[in-house]
Amino acid sequence: MYDIIGIVLVAIVVVSSALIILALLISRISLNRQVWLAGIFADILDFFYLPIKSVFHRYADTRTLDTWMVSLKNMANRDAFVKTEHRLLLVPHCMRSLDCPAPSTRFGIECRLCGKCIFSRMREDAERFGYTMYIVAGSSYIRHIVKKESADGALLVACNYELNKVMRSLKRKNIVTYGVPLLNDGCYNTEIDYENLIDVMERLRE
Repeated sequence: MYDIIGIVLVAIVVVSSALIILALLISRISLNRQVWLAGIFADILDFFYLPIKSVFHRYADTRTLDTWMVSLKNMANRDAFVKTEHRLLLVPHCMRSLDCPAPSTRFGIECRLCGKCIFSRMREDAERFGYTMYIVAGSSYIRHIVKKESADGALLVACNYELNKVMRSLKRKNIVTYGVPLLNDGCYNTEIDYENLIDVMERLRE
C-alpha cells in the first residue's frame, strides 16, 4: 500500500516538474513569437507560482518570471480582450508628477488635468479609444473600482510584478486583462513607452 502511495507521489512530482519546465520554456518563447496553448501554460504557472517564484528568487530574478508570465497571458487574452465592451485603463500613481495637485479618493487619484505629467494626455487618448481611466495606488483601489464599474476588460499599466498579480486577481472576477509594462520600476518617476501604449490600444480595437 505504502509502495503504491510512494509511486503515485513520485509520479505527481515528475509530471508537475515536467509541466512547469515546459510552461516556463513556452513563456520564454512567447516574448519573441506566437505560441500554442498560451492560456493553459499560463494557468500552470499561476497554479505553481509561489514555488516557482521561490526558485527564481534563489537562483535567478523574480522579475524575469513575471515578465515571461505577463507575455504569455497577453498572448492568451488578446482575442478575448478584443471582444470586450466596457474597458478600464488602470495606471499606477507612480507615473504622476512629484508636485501633483490631485486628491486621492477611494477610486484612486482624481486627476486635475493640470498638464504636469502624462496623465492629462493619457486620459484624452483613453477616452478616444473607449476606456475609462483610473489612477491607482494599490490593489485596494482596484477592488473599489471593479465594484463600481461593470467592466469586462482591463488594460493594465504597471511593472511586471504588479501586472502579473492584478491579472491573477481580475481573472477570478471574469475580467479579461492585457498588460503594458513600465520602462522602469519604482515608487515614483516611472515611465512608459507611450507610443507602445497607443499601439496596443490600436491593436486591441474591435
